[in-house]
Amino acid sequence: MKLKNVIAVRKNKTVYRDGENCIKVFDSEFSKADVLNEALNHSKVEGTGLHVPKIKEIYTVDGKWAIVSEFIEGKTLQQLMDENPEKLDEYLEVFVDLQIAVHQKNAPMLVKLKDKMNRKIELAQLDDTTKYDLHTRLEGMHKHAKLCHGDFNPSNIIITEDGTPYILDWSHVTQGNASADVARTYLLFCLNKKDGIAKKYLELFCKKSNTERQYVEKWMPIVAASQSVKGNAEEREFLLSWVQVVDYE
Repeated sequence: MKLKNVIAVRKNKTVYRDGENCIKVFDSEFSKADVLNEALNHSKVEGTGLHVPKIKEIYTVDGKWAIVSEFIEGKTLQQLMDENPEKLDEYLEVFVDLQIAVHQKNAPMLVKLKDKMNRKIELAQLDDTTKYDLHTRLEGMHKHAKLCHGDFNPSNIIITEDGTPYILDWSHVTQGNASADVARTYLLFCLNKKDGIAKKYLELFCKKSNTERQYVEKWMPIVAASQSVKGNAEEREFLLSWVQVVDYE
């Protein structure tokens, strides 16, 4: 396969297009186990019936692991939002409906969201008392087994020419409480300095899913702490500012 047409560069990986193939090449420090686990999790999501690119092959190139999947022709929902700001509300409706559809699916063999978050909280740059409070809050949350994307944002959704939405990048997928997934999306909007869209998104999701806003807000410190272990210093500082273990009324 030809690795010439770069379509995305992300931390520790580069994504190429070769005809009908999308090739994600991981940096050499990426372990074989992590790459195979990502491919396995993606394959489990394929079995839910959601529109996701199908994995075709896993191989090595110059000592680096690569995952080959279908290339989905279209524009990301983020591109459409940027190009047509007057249609923002319409696109947010599509975005929220799609996330609700994800949460209606199950993939029982996936790692549990609570287990992953407990591990991440331990790695966060927080004092032991705050970590204990976060672990306690996490254990007190309702136990669900809904499909949670883990990085659900408009850049990870491709809209094809016929209007079919495809969801990309399932590397952070877990099973657990959908409100944690919503809290993550809200914080992603805020990280990108889109507070107004974040507010609209959360209000719309809560309305459509009949979820109490306060319930999602209870997840914010937990999700922020678990996400603070990755990213740059500015992102960590922002996320850690959300780690205030308080009870929302």
